[in-house]
Amino acid sequence: MGIERLVKEYEIDVRWVAFPLHPYIPDEGWTLERLFAGRSFDIPAIKARLRRVAEELGLPLGDRNMTYNSRRAQELGKWAEQQGKGNEYHGAVFRAYFVDGRNIAQADVLAGVAEAVGLDPDEAHRVLETRAFREAVDRDWERSRILGVTAVPTFLLDRQALVGAQPYEALEQMVRTQGIPSRKAPWK
Repeated sequence: MGIERLVKEYEIDVRWVAFPLHPYIPDEGWTLERLFAGRSFDIPAIKARLRRVAEELGLPLGDRNMTYNSRRAQELGKWAEQQGKGNEYHGAVFRAYFVDGRNIAQADVLAGVAEAVGLDPDEAHRVLETRAFREAVDRDWERSRILGVTAVPTFLLDRQALVGAQPYEALEQMVRTQGIPSRKAPWK
């Protein structure tokens, strides 16, 4: 993903902020048809457009027919960030959900994701059971509301925002516009 490349090439740190995307969806999830019921969306056309955008951006994307509640994944993400594995965890959750179609509301799925990035799955289970990062996610949701975030992903840098999946070049332009220095030595 472009974020990892930006962090390597520019003097920036990434802060993941959770966003309440469909928080009313139950743990067992909903079909996309149910999610968009009563609205005039052509789901196959939307999926085809998303697939084209993902291909253009070099993002993996599976053929997902379900949507799941991401609250627990966000809470475990806060723990992963505290453990120094935030970027890896968020990338692995993205793949589990958008590529593999896994239910990221399930503790076992999330513990497996945590383990795959080098975190202790038993500790991940404890974090999820105790809801140790519930308040951290609540604060993020409030911050998202205050900042006016209405979609994911949203990339914010100072007062500049990019909404939606973006090519690396757009992210890099945003960083350069803000005067963020490159990590590369000027002679290279």
